This record gives sequence, structure tokens and C-alpha cells, in this order.
Amino acid sequence: MSFTAFSKDFTANMFTSVENQFITKYLPQASGDAVRVYLYGLYLCQCKEEFDAASAAKLLRLTPEKLTQIFDFWEECDLVHVLSREPLYVEYLPVNAAVGRPKSVRPEKYAEFNRELYKLLQKAQKDFKPYEMQRILQFLEDNPMEQQAFLLVAEYCAKKDGEKLTASHVLNKAAKLCRERKFTYEQVEQDLADYNVHEKELSRIFTLLGIYRKPQESDYEFLDKWSARGMETGALYAMAEVLKKGSLATLDALAEELHEKQIHTESEAKQYLARRNELTAVVFRVAKRLGVKVQNPRPYCEEYAEKWLDRGYDAESLALLAGLGLKLGYGFPELDTLLEKLYRDGVVDGEGVKAYCAERDGEFRLLQNIQTVCGVVKKTQSALDMIAAWKNWNFSDAMIFEAAKRSAGAAAPLSYMNKLLSEWKRTGIAAPSEIPERAKPEQPRPDLRSEAAIAADLRAERERYYAALREKAQRRVERAQTIALRDAEYREAEAALNKGELELAKAEIYSPASLPELNARLEAARQKRLSALKRLHLSERDFAPAYSCAKCSDTGFLPNGALCDCYDARKAGKNGQ
Repeated sequence: MSFTAFSKDFTANMFTSVENQFITKYLPQASGDAVRVYLYGLYLCQCKEEFDAASAAKLLRLTPEKLTQIFDFWEECDLVHVLSREPLYVEYLPVNAAVGRPKSVRPEKYAEFNRELYKLLQKAQKDFKPYEMQRILQFLEDNPMEQQAFLLVAEYCAKKDGEKLTASHVLNKAAKLCRERKFTYEQVEQDLADYNVHEKELSRIFTLLGIYRKPQESDYEFLDKWSARGMETGALYAMAEVLKKGSLATLDALAEELHEKQIHTESEAKQYLARRNELTAVVFRVAKRLGVKVQNPRPYCEEYAEKWLDRGYDAESLALLAGLGLKLGYGFPELDTLLEKLYRDGVVDGEGVKAYCAERDGEFRLLQNIQTVCGVVKKTQSALDMIAAWKNWNFSDAMIFEAAKRSAGAAAPLSYMNKLLSEWKRTGIAAPSEIPERAKPEQPRPDLRSEAAIAADLRAERERYYAALREKAQRRVERAQTIALRDAEYREAEAALNKGELELAKAEIYSPASLPELNARLEAARQKRLSALKRLHLSERDFAPAYSCAKCSDTGFLPNGALCDCYDARKAGKNGQ
């Protein structure tokens, strides 16, 4: 059964009947929640299905305690009788028999207060309704705040809100001060004076962050938090200036980071933020050259970039080394290992890094030439170190390439090349013309090879075939890139795209509000790039390898791991010719 019921004097009807006396006498002086609870309880009196107080409170979006308080209020008005509190059970009484009224306030006690409050409202061109005035007087009855202190709160809210002033805002502000145990005129005056100062601080922070609204009550909580942690106002301005766009929550995250570093003054903050921007720029630049996507740069700054810069490496040198790392499939950990080795070898300054990268590029080109004849050689740091060792043996590229040609049929070409070159070094052979005929390795007889050796040679032949095809496809891409990079308009568009992608990655973390503008700039750069390619008679397809076999992309293997039949088809075609 319902938790409410009619008294014997109450007559049930087919509809919920509300007496006019309730509307004229009680409704204007009651809060909205109180009226909702009374009407809904009145309706439930006619319902025969089960409906308890907890369900009613949930439906009306009130707590059970609030629901009980409201029925206590109506009991004081003689409109209901609370028969039980646990569980709540309420009996409705007829309005025409009620003698009580909502809790009254003696008018003479607040005569002067009412006159002053009305003056404030007239200046603000506002007019509180009778029930709102009743709520204000009831607040003063229930709380120890001085009348003059409350008027000071009302004056503050009127200046702050203007025509948007509401009684709820005044009461909420006064209630907050009461919770902070600020009841006297002097206490409230001091608190509001602090708010006026903080409002100027917040307004400047809002301007720096691109926030176009007036500070609200909840915004001051951030200032209180930062102030409690000893953060100087100048430090907050410096952080907001670095962010440029965002919210107070974004600024709070950055303030949390500085607090962890025990940075609270303006000078310390500026120094740290300048360094932080430098490290972030290095991380994004290196990540782009490595082909690695970085969402949050902070861990990379702390683990890698800070150490690299402290050791004397500049951003340009790091970008060059990252480009080298891309060719070797490096990520941040592998690049860090390379930098550790270079640091131990004393390769730190820009010229030294350029010389190192130029030397490595030469080794890459030589390795690519070796791949054209050997096929199975992979681009690894070990392979490059081996080529560097041969260079230290004073062998020319011609001699190294000659060794590659003589190692083409070997299962492990680099090992065989190393054997040949070490023998030539021992015997003093420095040019291909000096290689005696006997130094040429004898070709093994087919009938003497083991099955494993034959299978290895067949795999090597197959891998050389596919390596040559991939090299051909890659040369086509490199030719298109060379043509495009000679064009000024293309270079400008490409640079804008690279810069825009970096800014977009930063904005995703620090200023999401700027994403639409950045996306628009990126789209304009893409259109400019396409226009330049069209003028150069190029397309995006020219920058992707055109493999001869679409099924395996010239790797010899299908996506499911099976061998592709294009190699056998090619052999069958040759045999049929």
C-alpha cells in the first residue's frame, strides 16, 4: 500500500483535487520542492498500488531526508499529519480545516532589513517575489549571520550579476559563508574584499586562456587550491600564457606538474616552462622523424629529451639521428642506445653528428648496392657496423662491392664477405685488379651439396629476386620525392603540413578548443600540396611503391603467411619462352 492515505474527512474523486485555499494561502509562501511533494503525495493518496517513500523521493529527485523535512513543514501548516517516520507514513488533512501557516517570521524584526534590501534590488532593477523574500528571512532565522552582513552579500551579488541577480545566488553565497563560519559584517567584508582581488586575477587568467565569460563561484576554488600550495600569481600567469587556450582544469593539471617539481615562484615557473617547451618540441620533432606517434610527451621529455639536451645535443642533431634511426626501424629506446654510444665516442657537437650521419648514409647506400646482388642482407645496425669495419680496413666501395658479387650465392653473404675481405687485407690486396684468379672462391658442385644447402640456395635466390623488385619500386618513390622537393610550393606545403601535425598533436593534450582551427589549416596545406603535385604531373600514388605483385607486395609471402605463387609463375613464364 502507499505510504500516504486520506483522512476520513477527505473525499476521494476520480481526479486529484487541489483546494483553492491551498493555492492562495500556502502555495505562494512554499518552495517549489515543497509544492511538488505536497501535490504528488496528494495524488498518491488515490493510488492503490504499492509506492513507498524511497520511490517517491527518487522520482522527485530528492533525498529521503529532504522528503521528510518537507512533510514536517506541511505538518506545521496543519495540512498533513506524519504518523510514522520509519517507515514514513503521512496522513493528508483537509485544507479548509487547517489553522497553521508556514513558519512565520515577525515582520518588525526585519523592517529595517527589508527597506535596505529593497533599495539594493531597485538599483539592480530586480524584484524578488514574496516567497523569495520569505526564504531570505527564513535563512536569517535559521542562521546566525548578521543582517548587515547578509545585505553586504546581496550588494556583492547585485554588482556581480546585474540583471541576472537571483535570490538563489544570494542565498547560496550566504550559505557558503556560514559554512566557513563567517557571520559578522567584518568577516564577510574581508572575504568579499579577497574575492574582488581574486576576480582581477581570474579575469587576467581568463584573458590569457581565451575564456570569454565572467568568473563563477566554482572558479575561485581553483585559486584557493593554488594559493594553499604556495603558487605565486605570477607563476599562474606564466602557465596560462604558455597554454594560450584551455580551461581552468587544463591550467590546474599544469600547476599540479609544477607543484610536483616544487616550483611555485614566477621566475622558477618561467624558467621551467621555457625548458619544458624546448623538451616538448624536441620530443615531437624526433617522434615525427622516427615515425612514432606520441600522445603525452611528458614521459619522453623526462626519460630521453632532457638527458640528450643536457649532454649537449641540439634539436637539429637529434632530428638528423632520428632520420637515421627511421631507416633502421628505431624507436626512442633504440635511438637512446645509439646516443649513449655516440656520447661515449665523443660525438656530440653538430658538426660531429653531421659527419657521423653522412658516413652512415654512405654505408646505407653501399648496403643497398650489396642487397641488389646478395638479396637477403637486412638493414640492421650490425650490418652497418660490419661495413664500417671494412672501411676502417681501408677497403674502397669497389672492393667491398667486389666481395659482395663473389658472395652472392652464399647462405650468409655478409659472413662470406667478411671472410674474403679479411683474407685480402692479410695478403695486401687493395684493388679488384689485384685479386689473383686463385683467390676467387670455387663454385660448389651441385651434386656435392646437401639437401639443406640446396634449399638454402633456393631460398637465397628467391629472396634476391624479391629484393630486386622492392628496390625497383623504392627507386620510383625516391625519384618522385626528388622531383617534388625541388619545387618551392611543394616544399612550403609539406613544411606547413609537418608543422601543423606537430601543433595538432600538442593541441590534443593542451588545448582541445583550437583543434577545429588547426584542422582547417592542415586541410588548406593539403590542398596546396595536391595542387603542386598536379602541376608537377605527380600524384599521391607516385609516393607509394608500385609493387609488381599486388598479392604479396613483392615480399614473396601472402598475408596468411603462405608463399606467393608469383615467383613460380615468373619461372614458368621464362621456361616457356
